Amino acid sequence: MMRIKICGITQASQGRAIVQAGATALGFISVKASPRYISPKEIARISQDLPPCDRIGVVANASREEIVELARQAPLTGIQLHGNESPEFCQTLRQQLPGLELIKALRIRQTSDLEQSDRYQAVVDSLLLDAYHPQQLGGTGQTLDWQALRSFEPAIPWFLAGGLTPDNITQALTQLHPQGIDLSSGVERSPGDKDLDKVHALFQHLSRLT
Repeated sequence: MMRIKICGITQASQGRAIVQAGATALGFISVKASPRYISPKEIARISQDLPPCDRIGVVANASREEIVELARQAPLTGIQLHGNESPEFCQTLRQQLPGLELIKALRIRQTSDLEQSDRYQAVVDSLLLDAYHPQQLGGTGQTLDWQALRSFEPAIPWFLAGGLTPDNITQALTQLHPQGIDLSSGVERSPGDKDLDKVHALFQHLSRLT
């Protein structure tokens, strides 16, 4: 079964509705500079009322101490590393948080950037491919070159991200076969405010693909 992750959750009612609609994972942005930032305390509060799902904390260039503290305060099932974290950093973090899934996001500007995935496959559980943007780490609405990704077959599961919407998800998934997809801005009214009509439209399109 494909994993469907909706990222940038900030409201309890929306998180609950999104899981009920069919999402298998929610992403919480723990990057203070992001308009979708949410505190560990708020993540814990939202998580109390959620149906069963994966709860992923998204960090970027945070210290190991900060990430461990986030995992202590919020009931997360995984951490997504969305910055310039090295494979060595990932390996050490995995030893410190052995019970959590580790997802390494790779920001792809050109096809050769895919080669960096080889360095991470032994030290994380999953990869996530996002579109490169010089100022923003994610939620940009920019899509990847799906044609160029057709030969991407890592040894571990991977998520496709980057500008996915209900309108283009069918096109993306007829070309590629990731183990998961990750959407944020493509199902929003504004940063952190999800559009449930778009969420339901997404799942309608996905149901036609299975």
